[in-house]
Amino acid sequence: MGLNRGLLGKEYDPQAYVVSAEATTAYARACNEDNAWFFEADRPAGILAPPLFGAVASWLSLMTVVTDAELNVDVLRLVHSQQDMRFFHPIIPGDTITSTARIVAIEEQPGGESLAIDLHCDNQTGQTVQHLTFTAFIRGQGRRTRTRAATDETPAREPLHRVSQTIDADQTFRYAKASGDRNPIHIDEDIARLAGLPGIIVHGLCTLAFASKAIIDSVCEKDPRRLRRLSAGFARPVLPGQTITTAIWRDTKAGLYRYETVNPNGRAVIKPGYAEIAGVATETG
Repeated sequence: MGLNRGLLGKEYDPQAYVVSAEATTAYARACNEDNAWFFEADRPAGILAPPLFGAVASWLSLMTVVTDAELNVDVLRLVHSQQDMRFFHPIIPGDTITSTARIVAIEEQPGGESLAIDLHCDNQTGQTVQHLTFTAFIRGQGRRTRTRAATDETPAREPLHRVSQTIDADQTFRYAKASGDRNPIHIDEDIARLAGLPGIIVHGLCTLAFASKAIIDSVCEKDPRRLRRLSAGFARPVLPGQTITTAIWRDTKAGLYRYETVNPNGRAVIKPGYAEIAGVATETG
């Protein structure tokens, strides 16, 4: 039995999350961050949460959808396939983030189905801080795995930046604790293999956090407030211990950048990827 298409368009009750400095810094460390914006409070803006922390703040909303018995999601067959995040205001410790989830797409795909969920996040003053779209592929019975077709052509020119980063052997365990995403395919070897995977795989959002660090450090001059949008197509899983490399190109539109992340064999793990970058932010902005 597949996903329940009768729930398309359903909006779920808002969920609130109180942001603490302990949670934001723990998340930053779980992503191997060293950016002072995420740890030092001696700036007018104070400590900021990493941009991808919005996924933590909206996690309960996302899980409310995914675990809806009427929707009929087989979590062990769920693979995060795409993520699109728009950043409007930084999340800071002390914020109360209210997120509202809505199912925006359920579609047949070769080998399974796709499910897209919008997550709208406001802070306690009513400001929209982030808007996220989470897309998952639910593998059909008998299909061991799936890699998303990465059809976009890689730019022929040399990238502006090329950044290599190593995923630690314990990365998935640290990320699971800091993010709340304890899906067993990321922390239990036996269950991961039972799900048809080669072993424990890295969370897609952890891989994206590494790519966002490469972009913020190189293109944003380490100022995370300049990152306004980040999208990713997850082409294949990353394994603990692998070194991934992110290449970044300037696109034709002002402020838009193209990026791709590859594994040690040069095969894409994020493709395509796009980032929108704002101009220089003010210290208090």
